[in-house]
Amino acid sequence: MSQFGSQLHGKSRRKLYGNGKLKKKFRDKKRYEMGGFFANTRLGDENKVSKARGRGASDKSRLKYAAFANLLVGSSYKKVKIKSILESKDNRNFARLKIMTKGTVIDTDEGKAVITNRPGREGSINAKLVK
Repeated sequence: MSQFGSQLHGKSRRKLYGNGKLKKKFRDKKRYEMGGFFANTRLGDENKVSKARGRGASDKSRLKYAAFANLLVGSSYKKVKIKSILESKDNRNFARLKIMTKGTVIDTDEGKAVITNRPGREGSINAKLVK
């Protein structure tokens, strides 16, 4: 199993038993424990989506660069340009690095908005205005 370009998820071997012993390895890593890396959606000049293979040969959309967001105005969505990233609840350095995740506050043409979906998983950005 090649580990290049993938990330393995599983239980930690550094956790202790109740008596203070380290856990022992009882089997090899399995292919179904592999996952992907953080999508790292950044602010760009245009929206750029990459495709990733999922289980069962399904396609997943990963948003790499974003310039536009679907903003909820009233009961309909409007496509607006993202000017800048103001703050991020996940990591305070994400705003400086221009990385967008769910809950990130962005500045748009309509005003301040918060991202309501996961752009690294869905391939687009949905947002709602902040009052």
